[in-house]
Amino acid sequence: MKNLKLLNKKIFTILFIFIFFFEKSFSEEPEDIWNLEKIEDKEITVENSATEDQSTESDSIYKIQQEREKDVMQLIKEEKTLLSKKISVVGIYDPDENGLSLDMWQKSNGKIILQLMSKINKLNLSDDAKEIFDVAILTNSYIPTKNINPDQFLKFKEDWLIKKNNLNLIKIYLEKNPDLKEKNFLLRFYTDQYLSKGEISNACEIFDLINFQTSNYLSKFKIYCLINNDKNEEAQLQLDLLKEKGFNDSFFEKVFYYLIGYESKFNEKISAKSMLNFHLSHRLIEDFQFEPNENTSNLIWKYLSSMNLLTNIDVVDLEDKEKILNIESATNDNNYTEDDLFSLYKRFLFNINQLLNVEESYKALPNFQSRALLYQGILLAKTSEDKIKLTKILKESFNKDNIPNAFNNKLKEILNTIEKEDVPSNYTGFYDSYLEDKNIKKNKIKFNNKIIHQSKLLFYFIDDQYSKKNVEKDLESLFKKIKKNKKYIFSTKDIILIESLKSDGIQLPKKQQNIYSATEAVIPYDIQILIRKNDTGLALLRLVEIIGEDSIVSMGSETIYFIISILNQLNIDTLRNKILLKVLPLKV
Repeated sequence: MKNLKLLNKKIFTILFIFIFFFEKSFSEEPEDIWNLEKIEDKEITVENSATEDQSTESDSIYKIQQEREKDVMQLIKEEKTLLSKKISVVGIYDPDENGLSLDMWQKSNGKIILQLMSKINKLNLSDDAKEIFDVAILTNSYIPTKNINPDQFLKFKEDWLIKKNNLNLIKIYLEKNPDLKEKNFLLRFYTDQYLSKGEISNACEIFDLINFQTSNYLSKFKIYCLINNDKNEEAQLQLDLLKEKGFNDSFFEKVFYYLIGYESKFNEKISAKSMLNFHLSHRLIEDFQFEPNENTSNLIWKYLSSMNLLTNIDVVDLEDKEKILNIESATNDNNYTEDDLFSLYKRFLFNINQLLNVEESYKALPNFQSRALLYQGILLAKTSEDKIKLTKILKESFNKDNIPNAFNNKLKEILNTIEKEDVPSNYTGFYDSYLEDKNIKKNKIKFNNKIIHQSKLLFYFIDDQYSKKNVEKDLESLFKKIKKNKKYIFSTKDIILIESLKSDGIQLPKKQQNIYSATEAVIPYDIQILIRKNDTGLALLRLVEIIGEDSIVSMGSETIYFIISILNQLNIDTLRNKILLKVLPLKV
């Protein structure tokens, strides 16, 4: 009875018995189905045999069942692994270009990715940090799946492309990743940006290359493109299909019927609901006039600027505070030029007392007027000290009102009129921060074979044709000269170069191997763990966070040493070489 209960409880056991005897019956010689006597005898024999061996058979079947359950679990595990490998490869750059791999994010913990991305997004990244971040985010790779939604990671790529505002790069991304589920937002950004510059053909071209998911806005844009390319019948078909799905947009339909020739007049008002609507309004409304304000989208500001529809600076009413504040904001967004804005500032009229006491007078004025007074004071300043003092106050005013980009080019232009030796010591930091040293032209490397990190060994990081044998030969020759010079002291930059060569398999001369001693770079413990795990993606994000808003050239040698050490250990040679050639050689 126990054995029978066991058989009743184990479904797989019963199934196995059935399959076992079913297969056995087919393995015998063919039976004569009309010989009933023979069949009955065989059934009796089987039944007796099953009764006699029931206990032994049950135990054997139970063991087999356990083995089969293990096999099933293993198959499930393997299936999950196979499914994870079906994740799409998303990106732009070939991993081999930078010494990376498709699996660069596969070992990454999504929680840490989200934390680091949150921190990085709050930083105004330097060009060096942007370069590393660009490689990390846009290199072709499998999407991380541990503790992160794939859509979240793809959003980081999309946001970075939009922040870069490189339309050609966005186009490449969309073309190389046609299977992206969510691409409407990126596609709309692309088309709107081109349309805001008045480049309709470039905006429309993308629809011949990229398919998009259901989107009324993109569908309308495509229909307009078809009309613009004299494909009216196809445009009509597309609109009919859209209306069958419930599309209802009276403004666009009136635009359509007018452009297609069904209506002779277009009497609609200007619509700034979208970039497409605004463009169509400008195209179809006679005597088009539009005055932007602080609530006007940046896209429309850009369109007005591109199409020369902005108010001429020379006729702006200086009493119109809102208008001037809008112009300052538009200049910050590159819709008015800085020359336009500062020409406007020169139109303000101040009395003699205000101009003679700018440092005090500006405090009593509204911000936009104070900026105009400060600028006029700079133009009238007689000494470099007065000029740079007022320039610093003016820059702080722009920063305080969150329009820093409205005073970038003009700031450098002013600072360029001041010689560095004439800058008071308490203003040198400000001077250096906003003006690259005009006496240093970083265009050509000058080699100095008396110093290791400035020697011709740098050719190895510039030219792939510089063989390892030649490097080793030159290194031995250089070491011999240095050994004779007992006063030579190995700098951290020397060690950075030598350790990078060693990382690439360059052998140091045996006789001079003890000529210097290198201490290990102080690498944060969390990054050491990432390196050991070969978690390349996260390691690069940590580097971006560390560099942040700083220029690598301005960093200390020890910091540069640990950055290069990390890249050496991760075998990311292309990025490493770019950094080495920024920080090591003497340039003229």
